[in-house]
Amino acid sequence: MTERVSQRNPWLVLAGFLGVVAVVAAVGALAATSSKEIYERFDLPSWAPPVSLFGPVWTVLYVTIAVSGWCYWRTDGENRGFAAYGIGLLANLLWPPLFFEGAAAVLALFDIVLLDVVVVVTIVLFARRSKLAAALQVPYLAWILFATALNTAIIVLN
Repeated sequence: MTERVSQRNPWLVLAGFLGVVAVVAAVGALAATSSKEIYERFDLPSWAPPVSLFGPVWTVLYVTIAVSGWCYWRTDGENRGFAAYGIGLLANLLWPPLFFEGAAAVLALFDIVLLDVVVVVTIVLFARRSKLAAALQVPYLAWILFATALNTAIIVLN
């Protein structure tokens, strides 16, 4: 891994990544304030997790997403990697309001499939510079693939 030589304090940059990802998390959460009630009203597949699991899982994932971006930045990452990372954050931000508040589960499914693809692209681009940055995206990919299956099952069952 090539370390970035920069005038910027790397800890402040990490705080910036954490801050940006926290804004994505907060906006998504604010845009889906009724998510618990809506989720519990759905006919769910037998393998659907309890609503109480989502908060802790997403908290860990958002931290790993931020640290992943920071690790990539530290290697003087290319713009294509940062573009994919940013598109992924935007798609992530759009899913909760589409699914929960917009009552648009089908549109949300298109969004999360796009997110799946973008995260795969991000992993590939990040891996060229930092195996750690790429590896930190893998749990995120696993969770959103699971969420894609859950989104699909909810559409089918409801």
